[in-house]
Amino acid sequence: MIRRLSSCKLWSVLCLLAGTTVLSASEPATGRVTPEVLAAKRTLPSVGNIHTEKAANTSNSVFASEKARKINGMGTGIVFDERGYMVTNYHVIADVDTIRVEFEDENRVRSSYIARKVRYDREHDLAIIKVDGAKPFKVMPSGTSSDLMYCEKVIAIGNAFGYDGTVTLGYISALGRDVEANDTVSYKNLIQTDAAINPGNSGGPLINMDGEVIGINVAIRAGAQKIGFAIPIDDARIIIAKMMSIEHLDGTFHGAITKDVKSGSTRMLRVDGAHPESPAALAGLRSGDVIMKAGNVDVIDGVDLERALLHRSVGDKVELTIKRSDKIEKTAISLASFTGGRMSVPADTQMTLRANNDDNDRFWSQLGLRMTPLPVGEVRSQLVKTKYRGGMRVLEVKPDSPAAANGMQKGDVLVGLDRWETMSVDNITWIMNELAKQGPTTDGQNNQIKFFLVRGQETKFGYLPMSSAPRTASLGN
Repeated sequence: MIRRLSSCKLWSVLCLLAGTTVLSASEPATGRVTPEVLAAKRTLPSVGNIHTEKAANTSNSVFASEKARKINGMGTGIVFDERGYMVTNYHVIADVDTIRVEFEDENRVRSSYIARKVRYDREHDLAIIKVDGAKPFKVMPSGTSSDLMYCEKVIAIGNAFGYDGTVTLGYISALGRDVEANDTVSYKNLIQTDAAINPGNSGGPLINMDGEVIGINVAIRAGAQKIGFAIPIDDARIIIAKMMSIEHLDGTFHGAITKDVKSGSTRMLRVDGAHPESPAALAGLRSGDVIMKAGNVDVIDGVDLERALLHRSVGDKVELTIKRSDKIEKTAISLASFTGGRMSVPADTQMTLRANNDDNDRFWSQLGLRMTPLPVGEVRSQLVKTKYRGGMRVLEVKPDSPAAANGMQKGDVLVGLDRWETMSVDNITWIMNELAKQGPTTDGQNNQIKFFLVRGQETKFGYLPMSSAPRTASLGN
């Protein structure tokens, strides 16, 4: 799809986006198998060739019975989430009635899907569409536009003039271009390239020689030769994260205030704060924390955080792996509802989260342990050879504490205390409360409780005194 926007500058809007990985070391560039070949091979399965259809405007027709005509359009999209979420240009899908997306896998097997619009950003000419498939879609590797170089070799991929999966090779010609299409359409900070871009490339990726998306092809200079433009991927993913916000798509929220930090090989999502009484605040997120993982999704920017929390219910807990002052820690965030433009954590959720935080402080002061529930996805892999249904992973052991004195280590999974399971904070709190009711023994000594933990493939046990005074002991098999 292409359109002329200005009689004086004659810009033609065209192209765009996203992903996550790196070239396989098992397939080196040799002979005919060049870096260009490997980069294209890595990327092509994640490129969707878009075909659109809309009704022609027949309001001026003198024949009232004239059959409505259809206008066909074309463009390109990029998969950034395995569930079928894709990014393309807004102008590709604006005002269309149907969207069909075709893929071709590594074996050149074709598949076709009907897509639906999810959200769009007219100002930045970006849109999200969704296709539904029987199996996960391949996500395109996402690079960074923070360290691009003049004359760096790049590849543009797209549905050029309807020739799906067209690959063209070129170089970065310039950076930071501001392009005014007409009185209402303009672009800022674009990448200029001489890789051939044609009608239908709209929404397609501009990739580097590592097979990573570094830009989203968006425009060409009509009448010129080899002057095309792309939205830098770092800029695009900030907009994509906003469009994928769980507040808008699910009516839930996390409350974390974050910022993408990208500079060369450094790519991370930094926490700049948390809304008061939000799930992020109640989970203990602090300014300066770096979110490394959410659930089973590796996080490099805001897009990853939003898609990791997407389609979860209010109250669902998601484990976060964070880096704080060079230490790796874990916490759990419980999603709340987002209604009427205001963020509000339900009272019962606030009480639960506060109680959990208070209990975690109690475990630290009395036992010397910081723990988090073992994620459901890891129960089977870590406890497969045991009878246990879950446990609490040890994140930190306080020196000179009862836990340290009795041999507990970071990484252990606490699976039982006495005759009870320890699958959650509530389990351990209840057990400790029950022991507190019993009081000290007849000789004035504090009660000891047998604990069970899994370390690697072994189940071990020991005894913890329910007091702040550690007793020397050792783990048994």
